[in-house]
Amino acid sequence: MALEITDANFDELVLKSDKPVLIDFWAEWCGPCRMVGPVVEELAKEYDGKAVIGKVNVDHNSEISAKYGIRNIPTLLYFKNGQVVDKQVGVAAKAALAAKLQAQL
Repeated sequence: MALEITDANFDELVLKSDKPVLIDFWAEWCGPCRMVGPVVEELAKEYDGKAVIGKVNVDHNSEISAKYGIRNIPTLLYFKNGQVVDKQVGVAAKAALAAKLQAQL
């Protein structure tokens, strides 16, 4: 299951991670986010132990959303060594999301 990333645990779970990190910025009212959500959950299971997969609710965590300039959701950010290394804005196929994650392993 994807981790719930918040303003409070972001540094610990994302910036200090020794594994690649994929974060899904989403909101409950966002239709496209509901399409991407199950894909993110599948990736969380498939990459368990190899990567950190998390979700940030933009309505509840405005600090992180503002820091990374999240203007459209869903936005997926890929981190490695605490830095953003890739990005996907909008709905994308699971294969495309997995390929971007695989490239960070």
